[in-house]
Amino acid sequence: MASDQVKRKLAAIIAADIAGYSRLMGADEPGTLARLKQYRRELIDPKNKQYRGRVVKTTGDGILMEFPSVVDAMCCAMDVQQGMRERNADVPQEKRIEFRIGVNLGDVIIEGRDLYGDGVNIAARLEGLAEPGGICISQTVLNHTRGKIAFDVEDLGEQALKNIVQPIHVYRLLLNFRPGSTASRSSEPPLPDKPSIAVLPFQNMSGDPEQDYFADSIVEEIITSLSRIRWLFVIARNSSFTYKGKAVDIKQVGRELGVRYVLEGSVRKAGNRMRMTGQLIDAISGAHLWADRFDGSLEDVFELQDSVAASVAGVIEPTLEAAEIRRSAQRPTPDLTAYDLYLRARAANQSWDEESVLRALDLLGQALDRDPHYGSALALVATCHQLLHSNGWGEDQERVRQQGIDYARRALRVAGDDPYVLEEAAFTLGYFERDINPALVLIDRSLELNPSFAIGWLRSGWLRLWSGRTDLAIEHFEKSLRLNPRRKAPASFGIGVAHFFARRLDQAAAMLLLSLQENPNWSPTYRFLASCLAHMGRLHDAKDMVKKLREITPVLIPTAEHWRILEDREFYLAGLRLAAGEAASTHTDDRPSQG
Repeated sequence: MASDQVKRKLAAIIAADIAGYSRLMGADEPGTLARLKQYRRELIDPKNKQYRGRVVKTTGDGILMEFPSVVDAMCCAMDVQQGMRERNADVPQEKRIEFRIGVNLGDVIIEGRDLYGDGVNIAARLEGLAEPGGICISQTVLNHTRGKIAFDVEDLGEQALKNIVQPIHVYRLLLNFRPGSTASRSSEPPLPDKPSIAVLPFQNMSGDPEQDYFADSIVEEIITSLSRIRWLFVIARNSSFTYKGKAVDIKQVGRELGVRYVLEGSVRKAGNRMRMTGQLIDAISGAHLWADRFDGSLEDVFELQDSVAASVAGVIEPTLEAAEIRRSAQRPTPDLTAYDLYLRARAANQSWDEESVLRALDLLGQALDRDPHYGSALALVATCHQLLHSNGWGEDQERVRQQGIDYARRALRVAGDDPYVLEEAAFTLGYFERDINPALVLIDRSLELNPSFAIGWLRSGWLRLWSGRTDLAIEHFEKSLRLNPRRKAPASFGIGVAHFFARRLDQAAAMLLLSLQENPNWSPTYRFLASCLAHMGRLHDAKDMVKKLREITPVLIPTAEHWRILEDREFYLAGLRLAAGEAASTHTDDRPSQG
């Protein structure tokens, strides 16, 4: 067979080229060649030898190397990039020689001293995806080096690479160079230990330079609103406004300001109308996380500025949280911190099923072992206990109740000025304790500290609803939905319940069905739908809801004591009993439920 005559082997391949090589040669050919030879002699060749590599071939602006170990290949690539960062520290940007590197592990064809095949081609394509001074690797490389070398990555997803049949899952290394190196002493600050953002000056698209003040004032309001988010590091106006009037590279801005996320946008003012557009970008990967536009009348310019700023901040908060959760999920497990454990718990808790809630509690326990005074983790533990209790999960419900109260109070003691801690504690205590008024004070304080807090408005809606203020609850649920339009199910459920207690049954049924489509495993929705349909005379449909409810939870008829208005509670339970028929007397469970 022909394949027997072809020599193959598995090899770790590094492909590297120089970013902007033609520009560098055009500006200073002798100087560029001299520095390139120096870098190869002093850095690349010694590192190649140290890690047992072999130079397969060189081109004018590139080099191809093979290694017997993918760990050695990665160490060589990282050391070379660190060495180049040190050498470029005092070199003007336009004269810097910066390598882009791709690393792959794959099958190669041997022909003399040369190598061919997909293993080589993929490394070359990965190099093309890398940014100057950066490294991109394949999924195979990640699988073989994770846990053996300390590094973080940014997941770029599956990429269709030229002349490669199957898409390749690509990762970008987040290069954190060693403390004490020249790189760490450069002008580029390190990323903070929490999510970080810079808001760039918005472009004035009105054609009137005198309108710059209007665009600038909106940005200032957005910065102020974002600064209220305690877990977010926000660059001050004086730093971000140094980019005013300049064409900027978002990745460069991220490096220079030491932030992961950048918000940019534009403002167009015409007559008595204004349109603002904004987009949120991951400065590491260049990915667009969110984009939207806002229109309004200038009749009350200050109110408009406040409204736009609050809307932008409110939408950005859940977007950043989702991005941070995704980033945490991609981190190597041995390197988890209390913050990463907390983020993973947040993701698990959003699934709203017993197994996921217990998983969240396990992760939070690990986080609190590392930091017993982590207020957000304590508050989330309290909320997890509320979920366990409200769904009847667990045998000792009184113990679950008491633990929820204890964790909520602990969270308030260590972080009582944090809007997130305040709203989680308010929700838990408002559910568990007989007197709901202290919880209402807590949730009002949370929203006073952060008026753009989507989940705060959602929790406030539930507290108002539990205390019988249905119309105010709907107002707060709708505000939450406007601030976080991508997660409709929780607010839709709340609006549906509010219409139910206001005896607007047709509207209630419509909203509850909408919520059920987005979250088909949430037992309280089935309970309220069953009760609503029974009161509407649709007993057949109501019994179908009860049948599905039995498949999800053992709790059919709840005690529902957190509904403070006795008339509302009895209206709800009467409809549910009617839907359940004879089962109400034989299948009632003593355990309480949010439904």
